Amino acid sequence: MFQNISGILQFSGFSAIILSYTGASARQKWSFVLNMEKVTVIIPNYNGKQFMEGCMEGLRGQKGPKFRLLFVDNGSTDGSVEFVQEHCPEAGILALDQNYGFSRAVNEGIRAAKTPYVILLNNDTKPHPGYVAALVRALDEHPEAFSVSAKMIQMYRPDQIDDAGDQYTVLGWAFQRGVAHSVKRYRKPARVFSACAGAAAYRRSVFEEIGYFDEKHFAYLEDLDVGWRARLYGWQNLYAPDAEILHVGSGTSGSKYNEFKVRLAARNSIYLNYKNMPFIQHLLNAPALLLGFYIKSRFFKKIGFGQEYKEGLKEGWRTRKSCKRVRFSVSRLWNYACVEGRMIGGTFSYIYEFLYRKLKKE
Repeated sequence: MFQNISGILQFSGFSAIILSYTGASARQKWSFVLNMEKVTVIIPNYNGKQFMEGCMEGLRGQKGPKFRLLFVDNGSTDGSVEFVQEHCPEAGILALDQNYGFSRAVNEGIRAAKTPYVILLNNDTKPHPGYVAALVRALDEHPEAFSVSAKMIQMYRPDQIDDAGDQYTVLGWAFQRGVAHSVKRYRKPARVFSACAGAAAYRRSVFEEIGYFDEKHFAYLEDLDVGWRARLYGWQNLYAPDAEILHVGSGTSGSKYNEFKVRLAARNSIYLNYKNMPFIQHLLNAPALLLGFYIKSRFFKKIGFGQEYKEGLKEGWRTRKSCKRVRFSVSRLWNYACVEGRMIGGTFSYIYEFLYRKLKKE
């Protein structure tokens, strides 16, 4: 399934192999790849060549701990792999033979990594110089943390936040915390429902305990799912305001809403709740969830994607039992209660942020 395109796929011997492929100037330019022990930056990619230069430039300018770099390509046809080979020959490359989706790509990268931490980084990003250091520091200082979400800033509106950690509501809606707020806000570390996997750090060993990203998701809500699962196992998901990064958003899918994205996200929303809620929690939240699905169906009908949304929900309901559920345990009752409380709090946060954006437009 994999093709050894770069000739440096033997990741455990990465530093020694690099020296035989690069000259002194390249070693100096990308000096962060030597003696790397603590963190691997994993970049999943599908036809994202147009974004890679900015992403690489941001990584090249990092100040702090050295890190490994692993590029996981999902069968791109735009020359992405060749671009990375030419401009960053030190990067490890896993070249998949087709587009398996975000979840499969990052899982392959996480399994290939040999470091205690991994950072998942979208190709349409440009990290600030202290980005990697801030994420690593947060995991070092918080042994209870599974993940740490970055402060994502809108690339073309750098005065506004794109994401300060992901939240979830009893209506079954996921949303980006702090989106469209001033970058001067959300300056304090916080616990969040889950980290946005577009620019987040993870404690790699925890995946062996709770499972990896669900590959049935393909893409969308897979990060919320794994963050929710981690919380049920007693781990925390944090937000680090010092880990700043610019983000284009929807770089691979091409737009905020399209047929593929709406259908897939709708299907995955069914999977998300089916897998992580025990029966009693389903009963408790059923009225709110049904209301949430109804409101979203009306919204997507209004913008021309009503049929795609309904098809996604139907597919999710029809295939839900193929998903692996989190086994219910009485010992986790407190964790279930904490998740429920965060969902209720997330609902009020969503209302506040919705009204903020609405008033801002007016």
